[in-house]
Amino acid sequence: MPKKPVLLLVAHGSRDPRHAATVHALVRRVRSTRPDVRVETGFLDFNIPSVQGVLESLAAEGVRDVVALPLLLTRAFHAKADIPAVLRTAPPQLRIRQAEVLGPSPLLLSALERRLYEAGLTPADKSSTGVVLASAGSTDPEAIAVIAEIAREWRRTGWCAVRPAFASAALPRTEDAVRELRSLGCSRVAVAPYVLAPGFLPDRIARGAAEADVLADVLGPSPEVARVLLERYDEARVPALVVVGA
Repeated sequence: MPKKPVLLLVAHGSRDPRHAATVHALVRRVRSTRPDVRVETGFLDFNIPSVQGVLESLAAEGVRDVVALPLLLTRAFHAKADIPAVLRTAPPQLRIRQAEVLGPSPLLLSALERRLYEAGLTPADKSSTGVVLASAGSTDPEAIAVIAEIAREWRRTGWCAVRPAFASAALPRTEDAVRELRSLGCSRVAVAPYVLAPGFLPDRIARGAAEADVLADVLGPSPEVARVLLERYDEARVPALVVVGA
């Protein structure tokens, strides 16, 4: 059987040390879930190792196949431009396949609900609770539309109402969405950060949740996120394992 490609998780990076710590915790969970898969991490900025550095190290070891998986929830600028640009500079002996971003996925909705329940809600609270789906934000209209669609889908699972909000680049802000849900008559308002790791923008989301009743934690190294990562890896690696003429 051909050797499985190395899974390279491509993280954005941050000056906030909580970001890298959360990424590494997620990597540990993925490794424990699938010990047969080699998992490496590279950062686009601020943290080491860099994506380019990891790719050069893998090539020096004799690795041939890599699945590069963006640790991103939406397909915006980083997934469309930054990451492909970095991958194009990889050593030529590497065969690299870029996996799809993590979202949208029903598993991520499950992770959001897990975080809300960990913050104190129960399934019995759904019909009386309005939820703000708070994302980092993007200038990419496709990414904004995806967040709005996720909010519509999530509302159909029984919440009083669900409204999208953005920490940057788009409106509404978290605090405005909280107030809108209050005005709709929801007896309780919760904020669910649709972000993977702590950092500058998640902190802005938290400040915007000051008037909410419940603030959930970031998605972080939840088991659902690990499962989505491995789903994206498996989807991307299968074509790379077909050997023509074998």
